[in-house]
Amino acid sequence: MKIVSIVGKKNTGKTSLTVKVIEELTKRGYNVASIKHSHHTMEMDRENTDTWKHKNAGSNVVVGIGSTTFFNVRKEMDLNRLLFLIKHMDNVDFVVIEGFKRYNYPKIATSPDVVDEYTIKQVDSFTIDYEGLTELVDLIEERSHDIVDTLFANNCGYNDGEAIACDIRNGNITVDNLDGVHSYLSIDGKVVGLNRFVSDYLKQSVLGVINTLNLKDYNVEDIQDIELIIPGKSHLTPTDANCSIQINGKDLEINAFTKNIVSNSINGMIRSLKTESDVKTIEIVISNIEHDQLENASIELKTNNHSVEINEFTQGILKETTYAIVNSLKIDDEIKELKINVGE
Repeated sequence: MKIVSIVGKKNTGKTSLTVKVIEELTKRGYNVASIKHSHHTMEMDRENTDTWKHKNAGSNVVVGIGSTTFFNVRKEMDLNRLLFLIKHMDNVDFVVIEGFKRYNYPKIATSPDVVDEYTIKQVDSFTIDYEGLTELVDLIEERSHDIVDTLFANNCGYNDGEAIACDIRNGNITVDNLDGVHSYLSIDGKVVGLNRFVSDYLKQSVLGVINTLNLKDYNVEDIQDIELIIPGKSHLTPTDANCSIQINGKDLEINAFTKNIVSNSINGMIRSLKTESDVKTIEIVISNIEHDQLENASIELKTNNHSVEINEFTQGILKETTYAIVNSLKIDDEIKELKINVGE
């Protein structure tokens, strides 16, 4: 998804330029979403309609569904929160924003007094012709980008979303140079950046659990997108536990960051089983793995050097999730047996 904002003072043609940009992007085959920001009270509903009556009665979120669907929320939402929701709503290619001058997205300015470091072009909305519009949309295609905190480019030597966004706006790199991130995270409405490793790690871990579920019972055939919501307050208790991984009897060399993320993941899984009140050490051994298939593989679990008896369903989840965690590390050899030890 790429984002661009049309900004300018009042009566400088922001809306007319926004409409032209949306039309041209749509003509080029893109799926376009748009956001309008206003400093005044906005009301999309009409007085005395049923949905208006719902809101007037006290509903804070009103949804109208018919030939179209609209949401009417009784508060101003944060732009990045909206962008995150749009990102997962309808496979949107471009979001064209009218307004929101204070945000750090590529901007087209319709007046000189709003030009800043995020401006990629200043135009006169009233005199721009079709040739100028096509050149402007070409520039938008090249220099717009996704939500800043989702931008990573390890191959380019940096992992700072702001720096990457700046280089995209200045034409030094394009979004094609960025890491392909396969999962996105939002906590309490705030977008949390994930690099490619963490993104793949989360994806494989969640898929490991999902692979144990009878999805056909819920009419799920092919998985396209996964949405996971964890409500309620969660207590963050990260650990700096030691962690070692053996693949086919050989130690796997992993850095401190990988040790930390694996040990915290394993600790989280085992805590959910409620095996012992104070788990100091964990050992998981999965053997008899054949060509990435875990159906006939066996698993052994020990906490504090005591064997833990687990049922078949839990075995399936632990096998799939643990294997997915290790597989995300891009192991070259075929995995036939793996062993993970986590301890303080």
